[in-house]
Amino acid sequence: MDGWIILDKPSGMFSKTAAGQVAKIFSTRKNGHIGTLDPMASGGLPIALGNATKMIPFIEEIADRTKEYLFSVQFGFETDTLDITGQKTKETNVIPTTDLVRAALPKFIGEISQIPPAYSAIHLNGERAYDLARTGRAVEIPPRRVTVYELEFLGIHDKSWHFRMKCAPGTYVRSVARDIAYACATLGTVDMIRRTQTTGFTLKNAVTLDFLKNLVNNGSDVGQYLAPVDLGLGDIPVLNLDDKATKLYKNGGFVKTEGADGYRRVYSGDIFVGIGMVSDGVLRPKRTI
Repeated sequence: MDGWIILDKPSGMFSKTAAGQVAKIFSTRKNGHIGTLDPMASGGLPIALGNATKMIPFIEEIADRTKEYLFSVQFGFETDTLDITGQKTKETNVIPTTDLVRAALPKFIGEISQIPPAYSAIHLNGERAYDLARTGRAVEIPPRRVTVYELEFLGIHDKSWHFRMKCAPGTYVRSVARDIAYACATLGTVDMIRRTQTTGFTLKNAVTLDFLKNLVNNGSDVGQYLAPVDLGLGDIPVLNLDDKATKLYKNGGFVKTEGADGYRRVYSGDIFVGIGMVSDGVLRPKRTI
C-alpha cells in the first residue's frame, strides 16, 4: 500500500520502531518518517508507506517546518538524559516560584544559543552523541543557534510544571527545560513531551498503533485510514497531463508546458503521477509514482 499514516506515537518507543510496526500492519517493507521523536516523547509522527516515501524530501523542503510541543518539567533534580528515564546526576531543594518561571521564559523566545543533550542523535566525529554517552565517554556538544517562536507556562499539576512551545527544527525540548531551570537558579528534568504539530501535520487525523492493530485483529479495513501519497504537497502547483504526455513523463521524457519555473504536482486526470520541475517551459520528472 502507498500513502501516509499520521501516527500518534506512544511514549517509550523509537520512531523507527513505530514506523516499522505501521509498515507491518499495512504489509509493506518500504517506509520512512518525517521528524524523529525521542523515545520518551509521544505525539505526531508522519509515516510514509511505499511510494509515499518518495515525497518526503519535497514535503521537508516546502512545508511549514514549525513544530509544537506540550511538555512538563519537574524541578529539583537533573538526569543524564535530561528526562525522567535517565539516571539522576544532580539534586537541589530549590523550587522556583511561578513568577520567577514566567519571568524567565522571554529569555528563550527568538533565536537563542542552545547546547543539545548528550543523549541525542547529533553526530560527533562520525558517531552519534547517544552512542558515546552510553559507553560512558565524555560528550561535549558545542552550542548551536535555534529558534523558539512561542513559549508559555500553562500551570502546575502535582509536581509537574506544564509548558507549550512552538519552535524551528533542531530545537531540543529537554535542553529548553534544563535552561529554564538554570535561569531560575535550580535544576529541571522533563517528565513528558508531546508533539502536537510537525512539518504541516497535526494530531487532528492521527491514529494510534493500538487502534490500527485492533482494526486488523477484527478484520476491518485499515486502508481507509491511509492518507494519499500527495498529502502535504498542497503548496506545489498542479499540472494535469493528457494520456500521451503522461506516458512520456512516466518514461522519463520531457514535456513542453507553460508557466513559471518551479515544482509541479503532476496528475493524469485524478491520478497523482509524481513531482516534476518546470524550467524554461519544459517539465522534467523529479519523482514518478
